[in-house]
Amino acid sequence: MDMPPRLTDRVALQRNRTRADAMFLQATAADDVHERLIEVNRTFTAPAVVTGFPSAWAEWMPSASIVEDSETLDLHEGSHDLVVHALCLHWADDPIGQLVQCRRALKPDGLLIATLFAGQTLHELRSVLAEAEVTQTGGLSPRILPMGEVRDLGGLLQRAGFALPVADMMPLTVTYDTPIHLMRDLRAMGEGNAMEQRQRMPTRRKIFAQAMSRYAETFNIDDGRIPATFEIVTLTGWAPADSQQQPLRPGSATHRLSDALGTQETPFDRSND
Repeated sequence: MDMPPRLTDRVALQRNRTRADAMFLQATAADDVHERLIEVNRTFTAPAVVTGFPSAWAEWMPSASIVEDSETLDLHEGSHDLVVHALCLHWADDPIGQLVQCRRALKPDGLLIATLFAGQTLHELRSVLAEAEVTQTGGLSPRILPMGEVRDLGGLLQRAGFALPVADMMPLTVTYDTPIHLMRDLRAMGEGNAMEQRQRMPTRRKIFAQAMSRYAETFNIDDGRIPATFEIVTLTGWAPADSQQQPLRPGSATHRLSDALGTQETPFDRSND
């Protein structure tokens, strides 16, 4: 059986991460995770964090076991009551497989919080690079990861066997002096192009020149700076447990919805059936 092409060049990704020194979006994700844990109002005694930036997350969650986001996660079955997959799931060749491994590592009624870039992340940069490359070469090469939509990503939790799945999105807009400053920041975040199918030859200068010019023309804001959109999707789900609430059997309701809403129920007209 033919294997699907790999999304990520793990060697290149690790090289990019080793050079990274700008952790502000990772810190934003960590702050959001902490806020969610406060809202859950439960004491977790055996947390684990799956991350591509172990030193940063070890500082932010010092009580957690830190696990590299490799294809096979170093997690032991039923060992944790909390697993945080920390802003790296977008690089996974098999995101469902990653989530399944996280579920198996959880104790019954354990919590998963997974964050990843998705949605319209870097849509401005994506559009101007595509336009410039098509103009200059007549074709396109992979430059920015494909981004899933929140409604589709929520379905991954169900496919991975989680109970009570929830997906939500946090939009962020970061502004820069120029598009070049954005490109430098992406490298500093460790989020440069590490796609397996990326073009290995240096990009023509004319492509970047046209893209940067088009970016500034199309997306500049009042003070002359340019915006970059990042959308962080957070997936939360629970390892199944008998103590969790279960959906009622269809047809078992004892009260009408119209009574609860205080409205008049109108019978369905089947005369045209």
